[in-house]
Amino acid sequence: MDYKDYYEILGVSKNASQDEIKKAYRKLAVKFHPDKNIGDKQAEERFKEIGEAYEVLKSPEKRQKYNQLGANWKQYQHTGTRSGDYANSPFGSRAPGGGSFQYEGDIFGSGRSGFSDFFNAFFGGMSGSKTRGGFSGFNNRAASKKGRDYQTELEITLAEAYSGTTRILNINGQKLRTTIKPGAYNGQELRIRGKGEQGFNGGTPGDIYIKLKIIPDSQCQLQGRDLIYNAKIDIYTAIFGGKVEVDTPAGKLSLKVPKGSQGGCKLRLKGKGMPEFNNPGSCGDLIVQLNIIIPKNLSPEELELFRKLKTLRKKYTSRSN
Repeated sequence: MDYKDYYEILGVSKNASQDEIKKAYRKLAVKFHPDKNIGDKQAEERFKEIGEAYEVLKSPEKRQKYNQLGANWKQYQHTGTRSGDYANSPFGSRAPGGGSFQYEGDIFGSGRSGFSDFFNAFFGGMSGSKTRGGFSGFNNRAASKKGRDYQTELEITLAEAYSGTTRILNINGQKLRTTIKPGAYNGQELRIRGKGEQGFNGGTPGDIYIKLKIIPDSQCQLQGRDLIYNAKIDIYTAIFGGKVEVDTPAGKLSLKVPKGSQGGCKLRLKGKGMPEFNNPGSCGDLIVQLNIIIPKNLSPEELELFRKLKTLRKKYTSRSN
């Protein structure tokens, strides 16, 4: 286990003020933050090392103990790894009642905090509860702290939002299966508990928050819980009526078009819209908006027929008036 020079890690002098230490930490934390160095393991380790150094030096109590350690580090390293007498340690003393300090197991392996063994040995790995004879003179266990939450964004199609889906996400090297229930909506946040940053000194891990983004669909839009579908029909179906097949997130549906339908006319199919996220049995409506397509490149015969229809239409209108 190597000695860590926390002042050198932050690039400050041993006489640096708390304000200077904070500024140095913030500058380095921004530079080596994992979000700016994705996939760079060295930057990730440097970021952890910077955080560990700041954890010690920002606390007057921890900083004082760390400064006292100083040149006695080699002596402590030698005496601290024995599972017997603690009296010769630079921080130790005989326990009250004449008993000697004892610890159970490896002090460098207990009380893991997510920081280095060096840190755990002095600030997280020892507790008075591990002593015999009531010794409690070296109880430097740092307070537990919840790990940071992670945030990410996930794009899904409108069909996936409608029917639900399952995705495998790779977040900080973790492969996580995420189930999205039917009725997901744009901007919705999903939470995966305990998969964020590891907690400090026994604290609970952070969570992962996934923000959903629904990819716009060229034919179908979401309006609240209703689905708005733009259907193209020919002029003859609009005039004579008929059936049109629409391909919606709910599947292919056959829709009856009334005779004489106008462009922009909206037809409603109840209960065929987006399911409610927390109540899948309840759904919005499917609203089909008709767009009449005028035929192009008409033959001379077709054009002549339309001219006759136009003349007949004028005569019929004048009689009606």
